[in-house]
Amino acid sequence: MRWSDFFIPTLREGPAGAEVVSHKLLLRAGMIRQLGAGIYSYLPLAKRSLGKIEKIVREEMADIGAQEFYLPALNPREIWEETGRWSAMGENMFRLKDRKGADLCLGMTHEEVFTAIARDEIRSYKQLPQIWYQIQTKFRDEPRPKSGLLRVRQFTMKDSYSFDVNQEGLDASFEKHREAYKKIFSRCGLQFVMVEASSGAMGGSASTEFMVKTDAGEDLIAVCAESGYAANLEKATSKLPEIEDAEGLPAPEEFPTPNIKTIEALASAFDSASAARQIKTLVYVAGFENGEEKIVLALLRGDHHLQETKLLDNLGATDARPAEDEEIFAILGAHPGSLGGVGAHETAKANDKEIFVIADSALRNRRDMTTGANKDDFHLRGVAVERDIKIDRWADLRAVQAGEISPDGAGKLEIYKALEVGHIFKLGTRYSESMNARVLDKDGKAVAASERLYDELKKAGFDALLDDRDERAGVKFKDADLIGIPFRINVGRLIADGLIELLNRKTRQTQEVALDDLATDFYRFIKE
Repeated sequence: MRWSDFFIPTLREGPAGAEVVSHKLLLRAGMIRQLGAGIYSYLPLAKRSLGKIEKIVREEMADIGAQEFYLPALNPREIWEETGRWSAMGENMFRLKDRKGADLCLGMTHEEVFTAIARDEIRSYKQLPQIWYQIQTKFRDEPRPKSGLLRVRQFTMKDSYSFDVNQEGLDASFEKHREAYKKIFSRCGLQFVMVEASSGAMGGSASTEFMVKTDAGEDLIAVCAESGYAANLEKATSKLPEIEDAEGLPAPEEFPTPNIKTIEALASAFDSASAARQIKTLVYVAGFENGEEKIVLALLRGDHHLQETKLLDNLGATDARPAEDEEIFAILGAHPGSLGGVGAHETAKANDKEIFVIADSALRNRRDMTTGANKDDFHLRGVAVERDIKIDRWADLRAVQAGEISPDGAGKLEIYKALEVGHIFKLGTRYSESMNARVLDKDGKAVAASERLYDELKKAGFDALLDDRDERAGVKFKDADLIGIPFRINVGRLIADGLIELLNRKTRQTQEVALDDLATDFYRFIKE
């Protein structure tokens, strides 16, 4: 290849609108050109570079037994409705209608599509595990696309999914991906750290981010150089010095605090109310997938700050917003600056409201504290947190600060900006359950189906007995008859088609019903 034959439109200077170094260099090197906000054309040099990166990715994914797919970027609404993410994704999802008025979207990620394929094609545990991946164009309607290719609305992403028969299989697949990603980023010449992270909208029990330190990054991570501890600020914790409190008062004591509305002002006015001896009270309205809203009081030490993602994760909420002043007054009878957890449940109940109080773990066993009295221009002193406040849940809510001791006690935390280059999740059964993707195990039973039926029957008020012994079906049936079980539910080969069998011991009548219709069909069956 000759330079004179190759299209490389270099620039002497980067355009005025380019602020991030990588953005300037990509433009100056003739690799990209902007078409619109967050929309870029990849020129020949960039395409060749991407091809080499993709080659590395494919080699390492092949090494862990992964198979490459290429799925549609255009998705029907129905597939996203199955998991509830059509609405959960909000404005980040590009949506459109076809000429017949059907709702469609441009794929942001492909959990639903991959799960649908697995559901329709995989029937037996003998076909598992499977690792499927693709390198595909994705779309996200970023509100503020910026920084060149670091925050765009159309981008290329490698996404990979494992399908496993049990938790042990998931753990093994997760570890395979972790090692593959380490090799990929090392071969690409990146100096990265692996950090604990929140799973966010993806869901799941655990996740690990691969981060690269850069001033252009939009994430903050906490790192301890001595021990190698690293976590996104959304998950990071630290070891706080122990505080020995005085015994304090036998009960909270109200005192006037006219025109004092902030932690700092109270600390300045009263020597005994330093920020570390105050209880900060924040009021949020949390939203959940089922449409429910909950009023939440988040309590922290006065000198600590709330990490909102930790609040969402601990509540299991999809979103949360600070409550408006009018909402707060209607609930607690006071305005911000005079709020507190003492008697908060009772005050809210008197105002025909319900609240949920969640407290940061740093407040455990604290005594002789100061907090708002839920009465404008008044505070309470001598508060013992666990004696005087009804806490519905304890959790790690605070944002760690630079210089604090790492949770392992090995050294101090450094906090810096970083860019996420990879993220792996343990999604568990979130998508397989919501989309009814199941397989038969070695005994011909649907994995987890029996446990699910058992739980559903108990919740419905039935006296249920789950035969979880490692015995042949015939032995179990005979024993069920022997002890006088009147109705039997058989989870067998029919489960592959989403069906189970009901048996009336007295009449020997049997009936096949859909797994998802058990609650209503079983009640009808026993009445016949």
